[in-house]
Amino acid sequence: MLNWALIFFIVAVVAAVFGFTGIAVAAADVAKILFFLFLILFLVSLVAGLAQRT
Repeated sequence: MLNWALIFFIVAVVAAVFGFTGIAVAAADVAKILFFLFLILFLVSLVAGLAQRT
């Protein structure tokens, strides 16, 4: 489960880099939404993964 969270986080960071730096100006809003969505998914998966260990 933590592997998926890490993948989501990496995809969000890549999307944010392309969206925030002006490389893909048309996709900036989509990148921001995906960044925050994947950040939330990462945090939820991280908490769930840590809860399973204990």
